Amino acid sequence: MPFGAHETMEAHEMLNEKINMINNFSIYLHNCQNQSLRSMIQRHQQTAIQAYDQLVHYTHDYTAANQNRQTMGMGMPNFQQEQISYGLNNPQTMAPQMTGPLPDHMIALAVLSFHKNSAKNHMAASLECADTNVRQMLIEGAITCAQQAYEMFLFMNQNGFYQVPTIQDHTAKTYLHSYQPNHQNQANPIM
Repeated sequence: MPFGAHETMEAHEMLNEKINMINNFSIYLHNCQNQSLRSMIQRHQQTAIQAYDQLVHYTHDYTAANQNRQTMGMGMPNFQQEQISYGLNNPQTMAPQMTGPLPDHMIALAVLSFHKNSAKNHMAASLECADTNVRQMLIEGAITCAQQAYEMFLFMNQNGFYQVPTIQDHTAKTYLHSYQPNHQNQANPIM
């Protein structure tokens, strides 16, 4: 079964992105001081390696996806919404750091950025695929990256590295409550 041009190019882009992610995570692991952050990056790196290997195997042997199919996506971290810290409290100043080892907050931010961009890139790539197996691998990759981005956000939020700005509750409600359900088609459903 030959790949279409879109699958070929999208698989190529995603494999390059995974190599870059895996390599950068190795660098971050050497600089990381926080053990919880280090463990998280190691788990995320192993997931990236599995996803990379799965796509490589499928591009070499079209039956590999069906034989080795496993969902690598992780579930939502065990976390309660109430545990998220909202509001700004002396946010840390940010600037590029050109020398010395990266501090943990910059490592965490880099990992978060990798996951966010990878989730977007996986989903965009999946929309260009005719091959259902490649498409499904990319969709699963998007979900996994989104879940790992959220896990990193939670770590960052708990450690004060990622603060969530807020607006007044009345402003948010006024803004969002301007959208109303569509009642027009309830009496006369389209046949």
